[in-house]
Amino acid sequence: MSRPDVVVIGAGVIGASCAMHLARAGLRVTVLDRAAGPAAGSTGRATGGFRAQYGTAINIQLSLLARPQLLQFRDATGVDPEFRPVGYLWLATTAAELAELAAANQLQHREGLADAAMLGPDELGAVNPFIDPEGIAGAAWCPSDGVMRPTEILRGYLEAAARLGVELRWNEPPTALRRDATGRITDVVTARGRHAAGLVVNAAGAWAAELAGLAGVELPVVPLRRQVAITEPTDALPASFPMTIWAGDGFHLRVRDGRVLLLRPTPGDPGDPWNDQVDPAWLDDIAARAPRHVPALRGVAIDRARSWAGLYEMSPDHHALLGWAPGCPNLLLVNGSSGHGVMHSPALGLLATEIATLGAARSLDVHALRPSRFAEGEPVRGTALL
Repeated sequence: MSRPDVVVIGAGVIGASCAMHLARAGLRVTVLDRAAGPAAGSTGRATGGFRAQYGTAINIQLSLLARPQLLQFRDATGVDPEFRPVGYLWLATTAAELAELAAANQLQHREGLADAAMLGPDELGAVNPFIDPEGIAGAAWCPSDGVMRPTEILRGYLEAAARLGVELRWNEPPTALRRDATGRITDVVTARGRHAAGLVVNAAGAWAAELAGLAGVELPVVPLRRQVAITEPTDALPASFPMTIWAGDGFHLRVRDGRVLLLRPTPGDPGDPWNDQVDPAWLDDIAARAPRHVPALRGVAIDRARSWAGLYEMSPDHHALLGWAPGCPNLLLVNGSSGHGVMHSPALGLLATEIATLGAARSLDVHALRPSRFAEGEPVRGTALL
């Protein structure tokens, strides 16, 4: 039986960030993960966007807290996250979409995102000359948003954590969380033994509700499939191509390693929420849609064999849950990032550590993210677009 101060469950990018930050605060940390090694879950399937253009104050603040850490990531961990500020461009095709982007832009300015801007149709060519401008009513643009490499961020956190003495245990999912009469977790039980701990961090991603259930905690986090189409190698678009998103249907694309990643959100598989296989009909739709939006992609084939899918961890309001689990005073929830986990992992690891060691988050007011907000009827409310 090991006796760490903290057991972090989940070695994806959020769990790894928590582990490193907790170890830097002087705590003994053990990380347990169900996979055989790193990047086997959602982090390894993320596309690597980073933005501060959001429609809620708390998500803007999380991004602005995370961005300096990403810019200093190589100095802090020894690994280059390959962050490139190619910008995010949101395109509106209706007056309603444009009004929502404009309202979000005003909020972003109030929260300190000074370089976020609204563009007219005649200004789009200077930012992205490759899109079809037909029907575009206007756009929201932020040049300091960009792209990064999720697996390198994960590697940086895990390697830094290991240097700080964190014990990483693969192929060891918890089978039980034992609690005492006060409701506190006393032991994390696995098939290979048990780990006594004063604090347990739930960073289990799409599997977070299953883990919380071992402690008798009901957690409103569910999996949602997100699919990614990737083209054959092409020079049709440059590496500097901004992350470009059509607000109406969510179609978006970016360039990575000489290929183009193409995405469009769907409701997932209603028959199997854990399905992480690519739907061939979805690929057909993407193949037809891409050249209509971006004429330069005409004739560029989809590499169907290399296309993939992964699981988001969705909360009811599409915002993270951060704080102590109701009814379980030493279970710290860092869950439900709803597709924003990689970009917000630097902030969430820092904030979780402040909660664990200082009694409350100090770098940011995270009251809006408290896990009890749904039972209290106070979900985070914001624009559906962002």
